[in-house]
Amino acid sequence: MIKEVLVVEGKMDVVAIDKAVEADCIITEGFNLKPQALDSIAKAYQKRGIIIMTDPDSAGERIRRFLTKRFPEAKHAFIPKEDATANNDIGIEQASPEAIRTALAKVRTMDWEPTNNFTGADLLRAGISGSPAASEKRAKLGAVLGIGYANAKTFLQRLNHYGITRQEFQQAVAELEK
Repeated sequence: MIKEVLVVEGKMDVVAIDKAVEADCIITEGFNLKPQALDSIAKAYQKRGIIIMTDPDSAGERIRRFLTKRFPEAKHAFIPKEDATANNDIGIEQASPEAIRTALAKVRTMDWEPTNNFTGADLLRAGISGSPAASEKRAKLGAVLGIGYANAKTFLQRLNHYGITRQEFQQAVAELEK
């Protein structure tokens, strides 16, 4: 049983998670976030902690940003887009039990005081910014590091906010180049 409560977008996400792990979930019902859902999330945040596990799409990212502002010590789990896509649909409900377990094994927490360990130059050197293949390479690197897919600006923020070390980054880049 996972100690924290998972915050997901829909009922079918809970069905997929139940196939992968034993965990309690709270459903946001998309970006609606009704007062009772926010109240439930706040109570879980105070008592057990929460893991935000939204869909790897723009709506899921909007929900994640909103919840992160309200609950800054929340943990984050990211499922790569390719692992959460099936039947012309993207979402946690499309992910395999293994993809869900992998994402939960790479849970990250935002740092209160972000570092400035990484700059845009690091992204350019790694080939994850400024090249035609950068987007695809960022998606793969985000999956390895457990920080999900993002555009270059957001990816840089995640590197500096989620406690990624220089060694961890270099190892992940080397792994992708193999």
